[in-house]
Amino acid sequence: MYFKSRTALCFPTRLFTSSAAKNKLNIKNQSQTKSIVDLPQFDPNFEMKNEPILKYNSGSEELNKLQEALKTYQSQIAEIPIIIGGKEFSSKIERFQIIPHRHHQCVAKYYEADENLINKAIRSAVEAKIKWSKTDVTTRIDIWLKAAELMSNKYKAQLVAATMLGQSKTLQQAEIDAGVELIDFMRINAGFLNDLCKYQPFSGNPNVSKNHMLWRPLDGFVAAISPFNFTAIGGNLAYTPALIGNTVLWKPPPSAMLSSWLISKIMQEAGLPDGVVNFIPANGPVFGNTITYSSNLGGINFTGSLSTFRKLWKLVSKHLEFYKSFPRLSGECGGKNYHFVHASADVATVVACTIRSAFEYSGQKCSACSRLYVPQSLWESEIKDQLCTQTGYLLMGDVCDVETFLGAVIDDQAFLRIAKYLDMAKTNPQCDVLIGGRCTNLRGYFVEPTIVVCRDPYDILFKEEIFGPLLTVYVYKESELMNTLDLVGTTTKYALTGSIFAKDEEFLKEALNRLQTTAGNLYINDKSSGAVVGQQPFGGSRLSGTNDKPGSPYFLMRWSSPLTIKETFEPQSKIYYSYMRIGENCDN
Repeated sequence: MYFKSRTALCFPTRLFTSSAAKNKLNIKNQSQTKSIVDLPQFDPNFEMKNEPILKYNSGSEELNKLQEALKTYQSQIAEIPIIIGGKEFSSKIERFQIIPHRHHQCVAKYYEADENLINKAIRSAVEAKIKWSKTDVTTRIDIWLKAAELMSNKYKAQLVAATMLGQSKTLQQAEIDAGVELIDFMRINAGFLNDLCKYQPFSGNPNVSKNHMLWRPLDGFVAAISPFNFTAIGGNLAYTPALIGNTVLWKPPPSAMLSSWLISKIMQEAGLPDGVVNFIPANGPVFGNTITYSSNLGGINFTGSLSTFRKLWKLVSKHLEFYKSFPRLSGECGGKNYHFVHASADVATVVACTIRSAFEYSGQKCSACSRLYVPQSLWESEIKDQLCTQTGYLLMGDVCDVETFLGAVIDDQAFLRIAKYLDMAKTNPQCDVLIGGRCTNLRGYFVEPTIVVCRDPYDILFKEEIFGPLLTVYVYKESELMNTLDLVGTTTKYALTGSIFAKDEEFLKEALNRLQTTAGNLYINDKSSGAVVGQQPFGGSRLSGTNDKPGSPYFLMRWSSPLTIKETFEPQSKIYYSYMRIGENCDN
């Protein structure tokens, strides 16, 4: 070695100065000319479009099919097994899914997996991933497109009927959920994966070297934990990670077991291999403890309560040193969504959008409006009377009646929780119940659409997620407009959705600037609910969740661990750099 030093440690010769040594560097030019990397194929003409919403007019084919499906599901109790590696299992723990608006009647019987079965499912998922992760993208996309086609035609009526009965959704709400959004997730996510495959890093000189990116799945398995309120969310949480090459343990919710099971069967019919998505009904804590204790946990895909997601995060943190990788955690945890009304707003739009957002599906949407901020002048002159009058016309009852606007809340726990907030409103001297406030659980879990005016903008009714048909109103003075605008972001820990209603463009600009951190989905002159896959990617910040935006290509990337590859085609023999005189006689 040659050391550039004044000490006696210097050697008199330099490395590779002899002609023999130089000859060793004269590598024959046999450069590689063709890439060895098999890049995923994509369809340059792939067309992404949203599923149309059917009208279900009297005498229509879709209405006739739906009525037949409703009759079938009401005349039987479906028996739903645990599915691990394509095989059916049962357990000693039997449960039943009831019809919320007719709680004496069941639509499904299912079994809860114990710790041993959950661990068996983990092993099945890990084994199935070896082959599934290497399945080419075109094959995966074809399966998802076939599933979308089955959902759109052969199974459309069954999906809508199962959602109506099991989750007490009206025809319209079940259609936009199980009949449209679910299909959108399948078809459009396939398109997003197709688009991801189009992207490749640029290469400075492709004749010298070339760069590639492959969309690998995560290390380990993904656990998907889905909520009761959207059939589509269950399909997305369980199957989108699988689309990118992961294998999944899906814990469906007890109150959406029938519709979830139907999705599982459709995906199997579409060609999804056994073990890719394992259907694991289970007790929540048992499932959470078991999956987080596995060293193979690759990620958790979750929608549900804030308290549950925090528990899962703590469990992952507790076992972090034992995992083979850092598990990916994605969560959507609810909201305390608002409509903010300016004096220039169109009153009819405010009333219609607020009623729909607050009371459709009994306020059990993550995006449902539960806070209304309205100026005193509009409230006293128009909005108060119109809002109460129109709310009073809403029909609540059996969702099989096409005139029904809202059905029952999901179960006895939800009923008791919402009743507690109604009692708070009735006994609080700061609150006036304008309409509603009653509830009954004699035949079903029914809660009236309720509007409460509260004079304390920091009351608990403005802070906590109620997840029921309770709208709390704060009436502000026009002189306190900007202070009230600031209340929106300081009142609650959530930041999921919100809406601004105004015609005044200067105010809209100011409000948009001030409210950007109060929601992950912000609407202008529209209701705070109703995000469409591919059009309004969904998710909130703060304690509403990790804001990973399902309905966009970025959600797929969340479940990928990409591999970057650089191929160099020319021999590389130089060691020293051009500015180093020491290398003048070493490198040619």
